[in-house]
Amino acid sequence: MSGLDHRLEPEGEIRRFEVINGAMGRRRWSADDRGRILEETLAPGAVVSAVARRHGLTPQQLFTWRRAARKQLETEAPPTFVPAVVVAPEPVETKDPKPRTKRRAARRRTAVIELEASGVTVRIGDGASPATITAVIRALKAPS
Repeated sequence: MSGLDHRLEPEGEIRRFEVINGAMGRRRWSADDRGRILEETLAPGAVVSAVARRHGLTPQQLFTWRRAARKQLETEAPPTFVPAVVVAPEPVETKDPKPRTKRRAARRRTAVIELEASGVTVRIGDGASPATITAVIRALKAPS
């Protein structure tokens, strides 16, 4: 009989209980193990609570790991720049049946930023806030 398996027989009943020897403390996970487990939670159709149960964790612990990993990626990855191409707008011809005597002020064209990433093209018009532009760039960079 090992130190982990004891049987008591009170009043003819057989009951089993386990005695765990040794100091139990906080379980330490290596970065590779955490990464592998987090990768499982990001798979399409994965259920975080099922992954947690399979590895002896709580879903809250996995969500904390995911939040920490996301925060680490944001601080480690500096913003990257893409080549910009400036193209002059094409003039629009208007045909008037009769010439006008008064000259109209030329229409002011607005500046446009055009971003292309992963086959998606986004045009950001004049007056967009830096926060909006940053959010659009992050959305384009985010894995789908």
